[in-house]
Amino acid sequence: MFKLSEIKELIELVDQTSIQELEIENEGTRLSIKKPGNPEVVSYQAAPQAYAVPQPFQPPSQAPSQAPATAPVEPSAAADAASSLHKIVSPMVGTFYSSPSPEAPPFVSAGDKVGVKSTVCIIEAMKLMNELEAEIKGEVVEVLVQNGQLVEFGQPLFLVKPD
Repeated sequence: MFKLSEIKELIELVDQTSIQELEIENEGTRLSIKKPGNPEVVSYQAAPQAYAVPQPFQPPSQAPSQAPATAPVEPSAAADAASSLHKIVSPMVGTFYSSPSPEAPPFVSAGDKVGVKSTVCIIEAMKLMNELEAEIKGEVVEVLVQNGQLVEFGQPLFLVKPD
């Protein structure tokens, strides 16, 4: 049986060399490492055990809304509008706070104008309060998360229409 540290070390070694594929068998356990080009980079086979590989965060896709038959929706116009918006994403895993304190108003709401250095929210991670700046000048179109909600790294928090 291979230890996780051994597998990680082998992956790093294969990554740093020109070897495209490595297969090792030890006491009935086979380890196969392949460089990108195949969807699976590492496959590990052990008789009765299976391991889950964590996947990066991907926001849930939203199902297209059903429009009434009398109001045709032009998908290209909606796609163009969404693609022109800037997403402010979470730089870390933590708790989203829309205001500096529970009694205070939110930093920003939909329709508010923001500047490059405007604070838009606080992300609490491990008891540290991290202020997040807009880093773009524009108008907040939508706040995508609620106060107190847990957020993931890379998760969109705001949609901003750039000026």
